[in-house]
Amino acid sequence: MIPSRPPALTPCVFGVLLLMTGSFLAALPFESAALAQDLSISVQIAPPVLPVYDQPPMPELGDIWTPGYWSYADGGYYWVPGTWVEPPEANLLWTPPYWGWEDGGFRFHAGYWGNHVGYYGGVNYGHGYGGDGYQGGRWENGHFAYNRSGNNFGSVHVTNVYQERMVVNNRSHVSYAGGAGGLTTRPTETQRAAEQEHHAPATAAQNRHIEAAAAHPGLAASHENGRPAIAATARPAQFEGKGVVPPRPVAAVVHATPEPKARPEAPRPEARPAPAAVHEPARNAEQRPQPHPEQHAEPHEEKRPQ
Repeated sequence: MIPSRPPALTPCVFGVLLLMTGSFLAALPFESAALAQDLSISVQIAPPVLPVYDQPPMPELGDIWTPGYWSYADGGYYWVPGTWVEPPEANLLWTPPYWGWEDGGFRFHAGYWGNHVGYYGGVNYGHGYGGDGYQGGRWENGHFAYNRSGNNFGSVHVTNVYQERMVVNNRSHVSYAGGAGGLTTRPTETQRAAEQEHHAPATAAQNRHIEAAAAHPGLAASHENGRPAIAATARPAQFEGKGVVPPRPVAAVVHATPEPKARPEAPRPEARPAPAAVHEPARNAEQRPQPHPEQHAEPHEEKRPQ
């Protein structure tokens, strides 16, 4: 629960309950629509799995990567593509939105900017957002340093870089926490502390990006069984042309997950040496036992008396 946000209303009982529908948002001025992104939404249907995609190249130095996620409008779930965004001010990091099972429904927790990355359900959004914090970069003396392991610089010349291995908490593509089949990651003390800090909401560019995604038919969850036409884009709300990235093919997604660890082979029994053959010395003809001739008694000649 994020104290800085309004509490969730009563969860839905019949089908889907929207506390603020997309049609109503469209009728609001832009400033009000941006504020409405923070209102609580509770849905009984779980969001689809996350698509797997490659990160588009960075368009401008100073932008920070914000991952894609599933949002909701009156027409159902829709995909908000990942994109590069200029932070509202220095020393702020993005905490992505997430869905969590609460009080009988899936509640949407909006993303925010803060000095530290808070809890986002343990969801593995990829590209530095492996379920805990952000490992794609960090602030150093008011300048953002990029981790080579988590960013696609493209043709942008970046000098403030470092190399660090990124740790992924889970290899699942599940997009929500709690509930049936959901992630079971609990917030850490550090993440709880981050939730208490001062937050800045999504920027104007991010809100335009969200509104454009909600209006794009190819980003609806009903499109190709939850496979959005656009997974990520280099610039917010730019869904055509250079920098638009589709999701990986399903076959590629399967290979994106880690291969199962090979089971250690059972120790093979040590080969026992074959018993040495006993070679008896060859016997020559002299050594071979000769058959004994039969002993015949000589006839005894009885002498007659003279």
